[in-house]
Formats: sequence, C-alpha cells, structure tokens
Amino acid sequence: FGEAFTATIRPPRESGGESPPTPPDPTIMVEGFDVQVTPAGKLILTSVDGKAVPVTVEEYKQRLATKLIEEAPSLDVFRTRWITPADRQQMLGHMPDAGRSVMLVRNLEEMQDYDLYDVLAELGYGMAPRTRVERADAFTYKNNNWLIQLPPNAATAIKAIAAQFARAGTDGLENPQVFQTPEVVRAGGLAAFKAVGKPADVLRDTKERMFAA
Repeated sequence: FGEAFTATIRPPRESGGESPPTPPDPTIMVEGFDVQVTPAGKLILTSVDGKAVPVTVEEYKQRLATKLIEEAPSLDVFRTRWITPADRQQMLGHMPDAGRSVMLVRNLEEMQDYDLYDVLAELGYGMAPRTRVERADAFTYKNNNWLIQLPPNAATAIKAIAAQFARAGTDGLENPQVFQTPEVVRAGGLAAFKAVGKPADVLRDTKERMFAA
C-alpha cells in the first residue's frame, strides 16, 4: 500500500534513477520584502493575522487601496494630507507594512520614474499617473499665467523648485536645503521668494499647484 501511494505522487523512475525534483520557485528581495516568482506571477510574502502569507500583487494593491481610502476618502483629501509632511507620514504609517508597501508597489509596477504621490493616486482614485518630469512640466505649463505675474526672479526660483521635484519628487520639494540649491541661488535665493511673501508660504503654494497639475 505504501509503495502504491508513493508512486501516485512521485514521477516514475527512469533508467539512471529518479527524475530530479522540481526546483522551488525562486524568491527575490524587493524593498525588504520576500517576493516569490512563480509561473503564474509574483507573490508577496506579507503578514496576515500575524502569519507570513503569500498574496498576489493585485491582492496586495487592493489591500493598500482599501486602507488608503479609509485614510483619505477622496483625491482632494489625499492631496491635502500629502502636502503636509506630518499628515503624510501619519497616513503612510497606517498603510499595510507602513510606507514600505508603497515603495514595493512602485518597484513591482516598474514606476520608479513616478513620485509616490502618483503611485497612490492611481491606486486609490484611478488618477492617470504622471512621471516626476511630466508633473513638473505640467506645473509650469498650467501655472504660466500665475508665474508671469510674479517678479521675474521669483518665477525663475519657483521653476527651479519645480526642477527639484522632477529630480527627486516630494523629497526634493521638502529638502531642508532646497532654498540653497544652485538653481535657486542663481535666481536670487530666499530674497526672490520674499518678494512674493513668506518663503514657506510660497513653497506650500508651489506644492499645492504641483500636485494639482
């Protein structure tokens, strides 16, 4: 009985011995996560009720989208929370696997040229994503009337800030040294922003316009 049962679950013997066992599906490390690569697609090993469970990328994205909408029911609410660093960090901290989950999806979806804002906005609200460069270009185009009404140095400095977003996304806008970057300094630095208002207020206005572009 034992031999017959064994024969039903193992491949038949061939001359020269048994066929080699099927190798296990390879596992790769992505953003600190174990991702199993199977013929049917990638599976993310994530914690479910305290246990490591493999889920498909689509299932994982759905979990992320569901939690995002709980935190920000609309795109407008999401944008408002994103612009404020403390609110954004709190929101990301409530996502599955914290903020790492968004970076994981960006990597698996091959969206490295996109800011996390666009990755999440597409996932939760169906917004057509823009690359960082596309968003910076859209900002300049859509705000042309606003920019030409500003003092020339201020407009140039704000465009330089937009260029920082094209390079590094949200982090580029919030770099503590953003007002000291060579492009901003050449445009007049803080003095250029002060001609319009408080630099912090001008920066926030720029961020609001950037993410609405």
